[in-house]
Amino acid sequence: MAIKKVIEHPANVLSTPCAEVTEINEDIITLLDDLYDTMVEYDGVGIAAPQIDVALRVAIVELGEERDVLEMINPTVIETDGAEVDVEGCLSFPGLYGEVERPEYVKIEACDREGRVYELEAGGFDARAILHEIDHLDGVLFDSKIQRVLTEEELEAMYAEEEE
Repeated sequence: MAIKKVIEHPANVLSTPCAEVTEINEDIITLLDDLYDTMVEYDGVGIAAPQIDVALRVAIVELGEERDVLEMINPTVIETDGAEVDVEGCLSFPGLYGEVERPEYVKIEACDREGRVYELEAGGFDARAILHEIDHLDGVLFDSKIQRVLTEEELEAMYAEEEE
């Protein structure tokens, strides 16, 4: 396990669709562990393999208040519903925050580190985080979905309201 450098925009690996994982082996297990360590170090809620310069369909997200770690290998979106605009940021775009519209609900299928296929349903912030990371695996960056960039003052005011 290791903390990796987060790749920042512009970098080709970020805008290139990732390859499917064909075998879950020690390299993939190490990649999952490195993603987790890196996400924690950079204070993220999710991270995808291309963000540490690995062009494979692997990502992780922390879910819910308990911040349970969801490991996704070869995730695919099965279903979405609703729409919600909320503020997003991205480790690969330090200092950039904007309003992005995403589905309020998502159902995905993916593999875990044991190679077991699972389905997962998520809503609200969890759905947003999952879809943001799957976008990374498809070479889609959040800056292309921003409807409005937030100023530093707006961001600080938002955080101040949340703390009250």
